[in-house]
Amino acid sequence: MTDPAASALLTDLYELTMLQAYYDRGMNGAAVFEFFSRKLPRERNFLMAAGLEQVLDYLCGLRITSEELAFLDSTGRFSAGFLMSLEDLRFTGRVVAMPEGTLFFADEPILRVIAPLREAQLVESRIVNLLHFQTVVASKAARCALVAPGKLLVDFGLRRAHGAEAGLLSARASYIAGFSGSATVLAGMRFGVPVFGTMAHSFIQAHASELQAFENFARSHPANATLLIDTYDTVEAATKVVELAARLAREGIAVRGVRIDSGDLGGYARQVRRVLDEGGMSQITIFASSGLDEYALRDLAAAPIDGFGVGTRMNTSADAPYLDCAYKLVEYEGRPKRKRSEGKATWPGRKQIYRRVDAGGRIAGDVLTVEGDRQQGAPLLRAVMTDGSRIAESPSTEAVRAHARAQLASLPARLASLERAQPLVPAVSEALRALAAEADRDAGR
Repeated sequence: MTDPAASALLTDLYELTMLQAYYDRGMNGAAVFEFFSRKLPRERNFLMAAGLEQVLDYLCGLRITSEELAFLDSTGRFSAGFLMSLEDLRFTGRVVAMPEGTLFFADEPILRVIAPLREAQLVESRIVNLLHFQTVVASKAARCALVAPGKLLVDFGLRRAHGAEAGLLSARASYIAGFSGSATVLAGMRFGVPVFGTMAHSFIQAHASELQAFENFARSHPANATLLIDTYDTVEAATKVVELAARLAREGIAVRGVRIDSGDLGGYARQVRRVLDEGGMSQITIFASSGLDEYALRDLAAAPIDGFGVGTRMNTSADAPYLDCAYKLVEYEGRPKRKRSEGKATWPGRKQIYRRVDAGGRIAGDVLTVEGDRQQGAPLLRAVMTDGSRIAESPSTEAVRAHARAQLASLPARLASLERAQPLVPAVSEALRALAAEADRDAGR
């Protein structure tokens, strides 16, 4: 059976009903669609583009299997001729996109598809699905990275993620955005994300004593043991760790850290740090978890905590779980197209964004214009696929992560803050306004 994540039927029904109608009328001219966010959530001063790699994988593998065609036939909705036309469906078009990790703002397209109409239309739902989710998570994770510089940040969110793919891709998106790694093992295998892990409370409870649990775990992991110390009494457990660490050190076994997963994390961290330091164990680090997000990390900035496990609230982007985003037709058969719907009007045509930075390398402003209209600054969109094939090898995860780090360093202080700031609104060029007027005249004919 086809992997659901790769299936062409992982789409909305109306994509296929439109394709049937296009087929009936012989409509399959060159179409241009762009993906963008109409506005930023109130809780976000910027967004970070992510998910392009999975979009390209999807497009490269696009096809409809005989099993899927048989299912479509069984619905009675589609003609035999139309279904036969889908047998050789492949993506043959071009893709232009922002590199993953790039920061963007309202109305700025992060991806453009240029392809025959049936191809460009059919892929809409899955493209939105992939870009939206990782962008939401990366944008949340980036805020965590901004408020906890130099800290070990680990994605802990798999178990409460909205499904297997969400758990895996949120590990990737958060790592791109600045996390140190993930507890999700498959993210290490698939994407090269460093994996981290400690132990659960069940491990402690399964033993006759807490000290015995600590020792058994440390002996099984003699080079890298982190011990969970809040199952019973957090401070008392820290004293046990001091005694155990001193004893095991004589055997060459190192206790690297302790983890606190409940209660007043800052308060307990201060008490535990005191116990460890007074016991001559200043090298043992403190790692904290439990319902954390960027606001909690900011509040814990002064606490003696070396790293954090951030899970549910990051992986679900709890304060801003969705974007007002869209994948819209902007050109068909060489003519500009736009929506004029109230509250949902779009800009037509193939667009480019030019970004200016100030003398300190901070973002000074963006200009949204038509492709080919050169403006001051650096263009953000670049070609990544042509004739249905990638133009070049994808950048490594580490290269994407480095790009994202440089992007975050370019944020003006007001936009890097967790507080709501005056948004950066891209200037709209005269050339784009003129194209919009042309599209309106065409629509009125």
